[in-house]
Amino acid sequence: MKKNLVIVESPAKAKTIEKFLGSDYVVKSSYGHIRDLKKKSFSIDEGSFEPEYEIPEDKERVVEELKKLAHEAQTVWLASDEDREGEAISWHLKEVLGLNEDTKRIVFHEITKAAILEAIQHPRAIDMNLVAAQQARRVLDRIVGFKLSPILWRKVKPALSAGRVQSVAVRLVVEKEREVQAFQSERYWRVAAMLSSRENSDVQAELLTRPKSEEEANELLKKLTHATFTVSDVQKKPMKRVPAPPFTTSTLQQEAAHKLGMTVSQTMSVAQRLYENGLITYMRTDSVNLSALCLGASKKYIMEEMGEKYSKTRQYQTSSKGAQEAHEAIRPTYMDRIEIDGTNQEKRLYDLIWKRTIASQMADAEVEKSTVTLTAEDETFVAQGEVVKFDGFMRVYRATIDDPSEADTEHTLPPLKKGEVLTRVNIVATEKFTTGPVRYNEASLVKKLEELGIGRPSTYATTITTIQQREYVQRGDKKGIEQRYAILTLKGEKIAHAEKKMIVGAEKNKLMPTDIGTVVNDYLMENFPQIMDYNFTAEVEKDFDAVAAGKKKWNGLIKAFYKDFNPLVEETMNTHTEHKVGEKVLGTDPATGEPVMVKIGRFGPVAQIGSAESTKKPRFAQLGKGQSMETITLEEALELFRLPRTLGEYEGKTVSLGSGRYGPYVQYGNQYVSVPKGSDPLTMTYEDAVELIKDKKKADEKRHIKHFDEEPEMEIMNGRYGPYICYKGKNYRLTKAMAARAEELTLEECKKVVNA
Repeated sequence: MKKNLVIVESPAKAKTIEKFLGSDYVVKSSYGHIRDLKKKSFSIDEGSFEPEYEIPEDKERVVEELKKLAHEAQTVWLASDEDREGEAISWHLKEVLGLNEDTKRIVFHEITKAAILEAIQHPRAIDMNLVAAQQARRVLDRIVGFKLSPILWRKVKPALSAGRVQSVAVRLVVEKEREVQAFQSERYWRVAAMLSSRENSDVQAELLTRPKSEEEANELLKKLTHATFTVSDVQKKPMKRVPAPPFTTSTLQQEAAHKLGMTVSQTMSVAQRLYENGLITYMRTDSVNLSALCLGASKKYIMEEMGEKYSKTRQYQTSSKGAQEAHEAIRPTYMDRIEIDGTNQEKRLYDLIWKRTIASQMADAEVEKSTVTLTAEDETFVAQGEVVKFDGFMRVYRATIDDPSEADTEHTLPPLKKGEVLTRVNIVATEKFTTGPVRYNEASLVKKLEELGIGRPSTYATTITTIQQREYVQRGDKKGIEQRYAILTLKGEKIAHAEKKMIVGAEKNKLMPTDIGTVVNDYLMENFPQIMDYNFTAEVEKDFDAVAAGKKKWNGLIKAFYKDFNPLVEETMNTHTEHKVGEKVLGTDPATGEPVMVKIGRFGPVAQIGSAESTKKPRFAQLGKGQSMETITLEEALELFRLPRTLGEYEGKTVSLGSGRYGPYVQYGNQYVSVPKGSDPLTMTYEDAVELIKDKKKADEKRHIKHFDEEPEMEIMNGRYGPYICYKGKNYRLTKAMAARAEELTLEECKKVVNA
């Protein structure tokens, strides 16, 4: 029996903390929340809006163990995380374990011996305002999800779901995709002159204006054939660059994506491990503040390793003063720990955090920027150069936002004076194309959500993961298109013309809406504009902050929202629509005169010829890879109905490809094999189809372990969870011992199992 029981959220955290406390303490994990809203019911009282909680089955054993230990201990310390979610976990533990009012609540934003012992010295009571803010979010999200999802099941497609923050995130992705699709690229010409100074140093200058056509570019080069390039102005400006502030949750997610190629959820998972192992401070924070201890340790390191001129102590101010703001930015717990043991991902993320923190306490970088203006035949050219006079913080770290190319090379200009004449080496006019909007990746979507005030540090990763899991948004690459462009080069008195090719518009790891995501977004925008409104979602976050600060009552907020929302839900559910939601008519099939449309079918987007009112049965075809309901043309839709097509014969039976309501399939005699997701049935070969048939046969053989001639309805099958008996359409479980010798079982043994 221990005098003190400390309850934390994760086993890794428990292990680290146990090392710092004496033998009088036992540290146990609650494995996150031990209680939540009931899964299968609304679980919210529609009068008081009080939630109805339950202990999930998988937490019953944990709760029993914690109850026993809490009963035996003299003092229970609730040490869950320091944010609203952590506060709610502590409150649920207090309620479920029946703890008294003397129960100690402790918080710390780093898992170090000093921080833990300091927390033990200064316990507090559970902050019920923070609990109320978490409860408000949970209840509001349940109301939105529970009320909107059945509407989507009925109006769009079964098994869909809606979420208050997730649906708004999908809206951002859909709107960006439409911007990309609507963009029309325009041609222009970039004119660059390669010049030589008196010292034979190269100077590259660019024309300030841009010709719009090849004819204009050609005329310009002719005009400049005998031109004199004269320096008309020289400006040198000393500039300072300041380091980026230490990491918050969102800036860490963005930089880890840019520099390390990590997804948002990977970043949070790795950061969680670093925190639980006592290597960094708490990883969910809006704050850019650093402790006095960190400032002192950083200064000491910089002075010793780089010298006094590199040191500049700074304390950054946090712009978002929400109640959820934690005590500090994300930083290493010990600044003199430059390297750590761990996985490759842990080492790389820790290195990024260490460098960003140390750089924030370093001197500004000093840069001299030179701008030289040149005149030739009334045309103005500009040459720019940059020299780093003192690298300062850039010796350690350069943020992607400040330096997208991350190039450390200096572009210098030779000393030039006003009135100096430069010699022309050549002038190159290159045809260019304006670039359109760029799709979001995970990092830029986090940045946008933060800019709009949607969600909080703890929600970004979950939101982005959820919209992908629900298949409203997918992460992938977009192939560019090959574009020909012209180059005109003036050398001497001749203008040479050349043509080259390049790929434009290619994107990697971008977020794109699926057809289902687009249809759901449009439907919710039309019927529930308030829920989808960016300002409403941001205002709700401010309301939660007010609840956390004790300035508003959570029940009142929910009641006001529900009063307007629920009647709208009932009205929308009962509204009859003539066409299926998302249905889009493309035109008429020339062969039959029937309408051709695209819509969301039971298994995703499909093209359809014919309608329910027609005497003929409608025909369906799944959209091909890379096709979208938004952009598909009538011709492309009709092409999908080239199926069925016969590929040949295999073992005396015809092999053909067809398409049904459940997707494309290979037919082999009377057998059907589904075409895997991602394969294009229109380009599938005979060999591909035969391979699928063979795979299906192998799978079927593995499934049928044994049958009995004297009892044809009795069979031993292999299922997802191992061998079982199938008899007269019913399944019977086998014991572990019998499953191990499934092939040897006799008919009598099988009958005993069935009878038992």
